[in-house]
Amino acid sequence: MNILMVSPYVPSPTSGNRSRSYYLLKMLARQHTVSLLAIDDGVTPEAPQNLESLEDFTSTIEIVPFTAKYPKRVRQLINMFIGRSTYLSQHIIEDVQSVLDNLLAREQYDAIVFECALASDYRLPPQVKIILDQHNIEYEVLYRTYLHETAPLRKWYNWRESRLVKRAEIRLCRRADALVMTSERELVAMKKILPDNSIAVVPNGVDIHYFNGDSTAEEREGSIIFTGSMEYYPNIEAVLFFARKCWPLIREAIPGATWQIVGKNPLPDVQKLAKLPGVTVTGSVADVRPYFTQAAVSIVPLLVGGGTRLKILEAMAMRKPVVSTSLGCEGLAVEPDKHLLIADKPEAFAQSVIELLKSPEKRRALGVAGRALVEAEYSWESCGDRLQRVVEEVTQVKIALPSFNV
Repeated sequence: MNILMVSPYVPSPTSGNRSRSYYLLKMLARQHTVSLLAIDDGVTPEAPQNLESLEDFTSTIEIVPFTAKYPKRVRQLINMFIGRSTYLSQHIIEDVQSVLDNLLAREQYDAIVFECALASDYRLPPQVKIILDQHNIEYEVLYRTYLHETAPLRKWYNWRESRLVKRAEIRLCRRADALVMTSERELVAMKKILPDNSIAVVPNGVDIHYFNGDSTAEEREGSIIFTGSMEYYPNIEAVLFFARKCWPLIREAIPGATWQIVGKNPLPDVQKLAKLPGVTVTGSVADVRPYFTQAAVSIVPLLVGGGTRLKILEAMAMRKPVVSTSLGCEGLAVEPDKHLLIADKPEAFAQSVIELLKSPEKRRALGVAGRALVEAEYSWESCGDRLQRVVEEVTQVKIALPSFNV
């Protein structure tokens, strides 16, 4: 079959949600001819090796550059004035439609996979099958942000955005031939709204060959790690919460404890955390694995968000113990105290981290169980097999799946 993926960013094997798009595209390439149409907003320059890697398994790659005419705050004010959602508008780029038209004129695609429902609002031939890969329920993330936010104007703004986005997201999901969610929880939530739609779960995964640490020799005593894009609101709120509510308690109990915040584009509020005793803000790193290797504990103190957390899967693949909030690990098939520790209150979260920092045996047990879980349930090969079945059902073409190493 001939399949086109349309993505609101350039997929990358080592960059958060971009890695989901990268590996699912690569999995589809096992048996199909795959092409990519992606938007490059210039915020994160693509490493040449990432594009070269994409070229290894894609037939055609079209990258559409996009630069906003106005700064973010100006765009928000303009959109508020005209009654439009800024979040929606940044997913639909005029130039993409013309490139898409040209691709569809040259090629006959059996299916188009959109990496986000909001990025699918383009004119399409009626015969083309549409599969929406929903990394999150987007309006749900905005609504959760509204509930969490305390500043009145920001609270109102996220409430407004969630309402506008929900209307568009449901409309676009309704026209799709199949929806792909990252968890059973999200499947159930979407099925209540769209009971007649075909909806399947393709969880987030991890490259279990790339993320495969098993040495404690380089582990630093009392070291903690948080990973994730530091321009992303849920991650920013997570580290600010941990810094204000948990870090002082941990430093009091373990004065030599250290914490590394590893992720691209840290905004000023995050950069300021480097002034705290024991805290390092790295910014973008070429390879996160050495940072995992040195860490004793990985933390996921998320208070807002959706989908499932790649950062947890990566930590588990590296055999690192994880302390997470309930929301941070929602949608994953984890058992508390077996695969990770879960705590929602600041004192309990801090105490869980302290417990692990003081117990090498507990850290080891959680790390071994976490690695076993990702090997069994969350390799990109198994996730790709699930997406393959969705494609088969939509196109009604059966394909035998080979064994495959990422």
